[in-house]
Amino acid sequence: MYAWETVDVPSLPPSTGDVPDQLTLFDTASQGDVAVAGDGDTARMYVCGITPYDATHLGHANTYVTFDLINRVWRDLGLKVDYTQNVTDVDDPLLERAAETGVEWEELAADQTELFRSDMQDLRVLPPNNYIGAVESIACVTELIEHLLPSGLIYQVGDDEHPDWYFNTAEAPGFGGVSHLSEAEMIDLFRENGGDPERPGKRHPLDSLLWRYSRDGEPSWSSPLGAGRPGWHIECTAIALRYLGPDFDVQGGGSDLVFPHHEMCAAQAIVASREPLADAFVHSGLVALDGEKMSKSKGNLELVSRLRKAGADPMAVRLALLNNHWRSNWEWTPEQLERATERLAQWRSVLNNGAAIPAGETIDAMRTALRTNLNAPEALAAVDTWVAATLSVGGDDTDVIAQMSAAVDALLGIKL
Repeated sequence: MYAWETVDVPSLPPSTGDVPDQLTLFDTASQGDVAVAGDGDTARMYVCGITPYDATHLGHANTYVTFDLINRVWRDLGLKVDYTQNVTDVDDPLLERAAETGVEWEELAADQTELFRSDMQDLRVLPPNNYIGAVESIACVTELIEHLLPSGLIYQVGDDEHPDWYFNTAEAPGFGGVSHLSEAEMIDLFRENGGDPERPGKRHPLDSLLWRYSRDGEPSWSSPLGAGRPGWHIECTAIALRYLGPDFDVQGGGSDLVFPHHEMCAAQAIVASREPLADAFVHSGLVALDGEKMSKSKGNLELVSRLRKAGADPMAVRLALLNNHWRSNWEWTPEQLERATERLAQWRSVLNNGAAIPAGETIDAMRTALRTNLNAPEALAAVDTWVAATLSVGGDDTDVIAQMSAAVDALLGIKL
């Protein structure tokens, strides 16, 4: 398990106003807002992690800040949060980048995972309870595949030298219920995202690879399935079921994971457990640069680490991200960071005041905005209004500065 330092979160007193008592979020599968209130006193969330072959860009940061807000809202509601995230530390893109650069793939994975972790730490993203690598989950994956064998949906494709294991995804109950795409659309997206719909011997073009049999020059691990390594989708399914169990509250990631990744994981999980993978499938919007979605493959990236090295305050970076609704697709520009830096300075200027106007209504407004489909821009606007009023008229409450500073940290993750 990769190390990830903890982040302290201030505790806030309960609201005394008319504030929603649960979090609602847009669920991709049902195409509507649903309550994600946890089971008893605990909320469970799985968010798909990085493939560590390059540095963290703002598209990544946007996703993990989104799910950090969910974590914070749940905690403010008095729930414990059981949060698991994976890191795909063995996969084709990683192996290809290692070969291109002449760096050992294990070293590349470790270096980029640590850079991601430090970026998230600077952005005050709360760490997962379980941050699990694919490599350390080999046994977990093979155990799940063996558990699936009696379903009749597991089969092998290839010759005697490379008999890869596949899952008959298209025959899984409810397949298509996350993305709601046509079969033709699914096949096109599957192909674009590293799938192999044309591979001879498959029962259906959308069947997904579970276990890639060992090839020369590739890392592999011995197993009852033969020497090899896990496919992408089964890795997340196995880790999620092992650490959270089935039917957890939120399966999360960027909207580019709706299909094939989350659709495939949902199909595998329902066959394995006879229960849904998650109550809600929650997908953050994508961030563009120069007119196209930020993508490692395209190289149009703005890196968190680059902004940090250039002197950007990580809290200003986080503010710039939060100023966009979590479901929206938007484009990054340097002007957004400039405006966020000015906004942060305005907020921090209040710390020099000895007193301020009361903040109870503002904190209630922040809570209401965040609990209602995670409306971060509205929560930021509530803080803006309070800051402007305090700077304009002063105030005589000597405790409120600390109270608001704690609320901005606890709810928004912004350290003033």
